[in-house]
Formats: sequence, structure tokens, C-alpha cells
Amino acid sequence: MTAPTPFDNKALQGKVAVVTGAAGGIGLAICAHLRSVGAQVVQVDIGYPAIPAEADRSLSVRCDVADPASVAAMAGLVRSRFGRCDVLVNNAAITSSPVGLENFPIALWDRIFQVNLRGALLCAQALVPMMFDQQAGSIVNVASIAAQVSTRVGAYGPTKGAMRSLTHQMAVEWGPRGLRANSVSPGMIRTPLSEVHYRDDFVLTSRTSRIPARRIGRPEDIAGAVCFLASDASTYINGQDIVIDGGFLKASLVNLYNDADRGRIDAGASHTPQ
Repeated sequence: MTAPTPFDNKALQGKVAVVTGAAGGIGLAICAHLRSVGAQVVQVDIGYPAIPAEADRSLSVRCDVADPASVAAMAGLVRSRFGRCDVLVNNAAITSSPVGLENFPIALWDRIFQVNLRGALLCAQALVPMMFDQQAGSIVNVASIAAQVSTRVGAYGPTKGAMRSLTHQMAVEWGPRGLRANSVSPGMIRTPLSEVHYRDDFVLTSRTSRIPARRIGRPEDIAGAVCFLASDASTYINGQDIVIDGGFLKASLVNLYNDADRGRIDAGASHTPQ
């Protein structure tokens, strides 16, 4: 028996994949990669026009993942148009400007949780019945390294920590019915939204120096892992999280020592007689 590979151009042929937050950055890269391995992709985003558009094995659908009625309409369109859903990628997420927890607006806190966490559950609830029908399906939730280390946006990390926990719950509850649920946790990824930071040479050099892979991640790095988890190459992987950060999280102590060494070198240089 030939071992399945996630990168064959027919790996997901005949399969239907739904990707939320699909209009840009990581979501757009995931859609392109899924199409490249044969999937019909339903691209879901709140920024799309109200009328669905279809082209090149993709169907673009406007949907607010935090709104149950909007999600139900999206799932109904998937069922009526394709009659199946094999892959769900919960990628839609929002964040905010840095605000201290003591001043974090509760309405904003609730909105971030509604999109980042409740949206993933709503999409799953609406689409997994089609997976139950065929007793097969793969859910890939896009979490973040912010689930493990704090950021300056106090609501974002908790939503991603909860996303990993939700992934575990999905895997355990739905595994006996033929479904798999896993998550990916991106680190620093260079997207159109984050590009403003990396135009600063100091920021780019500083962040790159703290990543063992010595580069900032690309959306394609996330897309490849998502395709692996969506494909039959990962049929015995369930309830897991893949951290995609170039080794950043593992390098905290090394970076601490390196920063101290750089500080001593700089201090020595500043006191060297000229």
C-alpha cells in the first residue's frame, strides 16, 4: 500500500474544504495550498461581497462567524452547492491595540472572544453534520503561540488558549464518529497586516535574531502544516497542536543569555579607550 502524501496534487481531490478568515494573509495562503492539492475551497470572510462568487475551484462567501444566522446560511450554501464538507479550517480571528487588563473594555473583550472562539464552535456545529454523514472529516483550528506566552493584547492570548482546549474537546468527542481535530500555533508571521512592523530594519533584525531558524515565518509555512493535517497523511493525529514558529518558543533562555552577552560587549565597547 502506497503511503499517502499531503503534497501530491491529488491529495484532496474530490474533497471540500471550508476556510474562515480567508481574504488575506494566512487564510489566503491556506486556501491556495488546499486548492493546489485538489480541494474545492469555500473561502469564508466577513469582508467579501454579499453575493457569493465562484472561480478556479473556489467559492467566496460572506459570513460573520460570530453570528449564528450568518454561519447557518454559509453552511446551508455549502450543503446545497457541494453536499459535503471534508475539511474545516477555523482561521478567522481579530485582535486590538494594546490595552492593560485593568482598562480592557468588556465589550471589546466579548467581541474578540465571539469571533476567535465562539466563531470556531459555531462553524463546527454548522458543518460537522456533513462530516458525521460520511464518518470522516478534519478540523484544523488556527491558534497561536500567544496561547502559551502573553502578548500586549490581554484578550487575544486567552482566546487562543481556549481554542487549543476546544480542539482537544472536539478531538475526544468527535473522534469516535470519524472526525479529527488538531490545531496549529503560528509564531511571528510576515503578513500584509504585520508588514508595517518589518519595514523597520531594527525590528526585523531584532526579531529575526531571536528565532533559531533566523527568519520571520511566511503564510505558506502555516498553509503547509494545515494541508498536512487536512490530508490522509495525518489520519492518526488527533487532538494535537503543531507550533510553527521557527523554534522561537524554545529559545527563551538562549536569547536571555545572548542579550546579556550583547549587553556586556556593548558596555565594554563604550568604555574602551580610543
